[in-house]
Amino acid sequence: MSSDAATHYVAPIKDGTIAVDIVKIAEKPSNLWRDAWADIRRRPMFWISMVIVVIVLLMAVWPTLFTQTPPNSNCQLSDSNGGPTAGHPLGFTFQGCDIYARTVWGARTSVSVGLLATLIGSVIGLIMGALAGFYGGWLDGLLSRIGDIFFSIPYILAAVVVMSVFAQFRNVFTLAFAIGGFAWASTARVVRAEVLRVRQADFVMASRALGKSRFGTLVSHVIPNAIAPLLVVTTLSLAAAIVAEATLSFLGVGLGSDTMSWGNDISQAQQSLRVAPMALIYPSIALTITVLAFIMLGELVRDALDPRARARR
Repeated sequence: MSSDAATHYVAPIKDGTIAVDIVKIAEKPSNLWRDAWADIRRRPMFWISMVIVVIVLLMAVWPTLFTQTPPNSNCQLSDSNGGPTAGHPLGFTFQGCDIYARTVWGARTSVSVGLLATLIGSVIGLIMGALAGFYGGWLDGLLSRIGDIFFSIPYILAAVVVMSVFAQFRNVFTLAFAIGGFAWASTARVVRAEVLRVRQADFVMASRALGKSRFGTLVSHVIPNAIAPLLVVTTLSLAAAIVAEATLSFLGVGLGSDTMSWGNDISQAQQSLRVAPMALIYPSIALTITVLAFIMLGELVRDALDPRARARR
């Protein structure tokens, strides 16, 4: 057979036909966190929430960045319930203190209590939920019943009792323990449910087959892969803890009256609500915006980490 005849059996190769089957090796493999970030960064509400959260955190860590006015030392009774003046844009409290300065400095206490209470509740909830979900059996039954007991107790009511008993030790740490020590049950439920799902995965079975202990498998493989729902719950719990601090301070069982916080300022301003409502309104606005920002951030993170929620959009 001639070479010319043989060429009829070879299909001509056109440019672009091979590119369909090319594997893009340079691209990073997709995972839950990368997909969540790609989804959440396109949403304007995420950036709005983050800007508010960053501003509040800066106010808590570095209040002098926002005001140079001392919140207590320049209080003059002659300025009692006064309106805005030069250098004092929000006016004065009943004691003649600058409302703007107290609102800025009060963020430190409110955010500190919220962060500590959330940390305490998240750590306890993570430990209880992870142990109950992974080991199961009698340990699951025992820890779940303990969680049910704490879940049935309103943590605000429990914190009122604790702060009343330890009235002589009212500080940020005591209040954070009073809130976080009774608010961990919901976190434990979420962690337990996620651990029950993750422990059935193949990589958990492979870890056990390779000789790793059950506790080592729990710490190294199960908890890192079950942490996503905890982040969502933590964000929402932080907002609830800030509200709890304000509520307890408003009821007079939170921090001492000499401690600056949004809750204390709201409580002290109620006596002059009719004649000078702005002393109550401004810290209330700061509290509302902060809590709303954390709630929106938690909702957005929850939707971003849920593939079914992304598929519905």
